Amino acid sequence: MNLNTIEDKNFKNHNFTENKLTKACYFDCKFENCNFSNSDLSHITFIDCDFINSDLSLVNITNTSLQNISFRNCKLLGLHFDNCVGILFSIDLQECILNLSSFYKCNLKKTIFSNCKLAEVDFTEADLTDARFDLCDLSGAIFDNTIIEKADFTTANNYSIDPNRNKIKKAKFSLNGVVGLLNNYDIQIEL
Repeated sequence: MNLNTIEDKNFKNHNFTENKLTKACYFDCKFENCNFSNSDLSHITFIDCDFINSDLSLVNITNTSLQNISFRNCKLLGLHFDNCVGILFSIDLQECILNLSSFYKCNLKKTIFSNCKLAEVDFTEADLTDARFDLCDLSGAIFDNTIIEKADFTTANNYSIDPNRNKIKKAKFSLNGVVGLLNNYDIQIEL
């Protein structure tokens, strides 16, 4: 499918639940205070775009290309990033809510999650090598056969990671956070 290219355009206060976003290749665009919830963004390419204060909850992103995308203070509930185009997939997330989203088998090397809520997010078989979870809440997040080598969890909280089911070599954890590595052993830890 050949897509038209839309470059360097700012979309502000648009409601894309009523007026659908045109299927195109968006390059260096900014989407601010936009509502995309329950929209269909499948087969769209986004390159070097910023999403700020926007709601993308339950958006269909099947075969969507996200290349060097920044999400700031966005609501991204229930997104299946695993349905995106994997080639050149690159996102940066700051102060976002990603609860119930899926990154199954996604390449998230060096991805930065900063001050995000990641409750019950599925990271099964994802590659989180060198990723950072700064001040993130990982309550109920699923790590199963996940590569978290050299990942930084020092300021993250509420995670439960089984070292026997994940590759954790040289990952960083705080002393308080080490408890999240021992949850599966049914032991009591007293401080």
